[in-house]
Amino acid sequence: MNLAAATNENLAHTSNVLIYSSMAVYTLAFFAHIAEWVFGSRSKVGRTAAALTGAEGADAAGSVKVQVAQKGGGTAVLDRPKIITRAAAGSRDVPDGPGAAGGTFKGDLYGRMAVSMTVLAFLVEASGVIARAMSVQRAPWGNMYEFSITFSTVAVGAYLILLALKKNVRWMGLLLVTTVLLDLGIATTVLYTSSDQLVPALHSYWLWIHVSTAIICGAVFYIGAAGTLMYLFRDSYENKLANGGQPGSFAQSVLSRLPAAATLDKFSYRVNAAVFPLWTFTIIAGAIWAGDAWGRYWGWDPKEVWSFITWVAYACYLHARATAGWKGRKAAYLALIAFGCWLFNYYGVNIFVTGKHSYAGV
Repeated sequence: MNLAAATNENLAHTSNVLIYSSMAVYTLAFFAHIAEWVFGSRSKVGRTAAALTGAEGADAAGSVKVQVAQKGGGTAVLDRPKIITRAAAGSRDVPDGPGAAGGTFKGDLYGRMAVSMTVLAFLVEASGVIARAMSVQRAPWGNMYEFSITFSTVAVGAYLILLALKKNVRWMGLLLVTTVLLDLGIATTVLYTSSDQLVPALHSYWLWIHVSTAIICGAVFYIGAAGTLMYLFRDSYENKLANGGQPGSFAQSVLSRLPAAATLDKFSYRVNAAVFPLWTFTIIAGAIWAGDAWGRYWGWDPKEVWSFITWVAYACYLHARATAGWKGRKAAYLALIAFGCWLFNYYGVNIFVTGKHSYAGV
């Protein structure tokens, strides 16, 4: 074995170690997020704050101040969470919930710990992706294993960017970390492929352009789908309250702390609308690459067909969301169907359907 081969093998081993290490740190973040939700649910502040409107119990800055009894007979004043009243779909006027921490200092502490560990896990996983790229001396997405570890890295990166921009997305942390652990678990067991070079057709600079944009789109579509799913749960909770019903203990404990349905609906729409042009470019870039590699721009390959189906599904969602009669739950169902098309395009087509885009080693 020459020196270059030995170096590449060491880098591949280092990449594997880093990916497994990131899974360990993500697991710690998972338990920290669990603690955040648990301690948040024990707070009367959290249960009370979700029922407040901007005019009840809020100061001039819009923050809720609640006195909480402490050990020793003293009291502490919390001016979290900040309740922002937004108009929901229809005639509802519902405030955002106080977040997973429930407005408690202890819940918030565990939430901050979870975010810190998520940042650390992201850096470790990103290092593993880079080490994989160095070991194969190419873009690190030549097979499903490499695509999966890069996808989860980009998804977490997008979430952290939203946090850095002060967006109200920490409620997504537990769902995101759980999904990332599932993704990495499947990647390291079922999808793992040893470092190898690409087939001749993939030796192109379009690999960097086309596949990287596909990964970015998938990661952002995932965040939009998470928001849509939570919107459906929160909307059901608000509908029950509006109709005089009594939500169950799970809804009172968990759903009451989520952002308002209108907030989640708007968040999901903006995320999907922002990345849709990039998905359009991804399909166009793939067609150009196909023309260079195979001498035709479109050949009805299964991957091409399902990429187009995904594009049509998201186009229908965006059109429906912009149409007054299809706002709300109907449009949300379309968004989840569209993301389901993206998932099938990745897992279903790559594993169960044979075509020119089939990944090596799977």
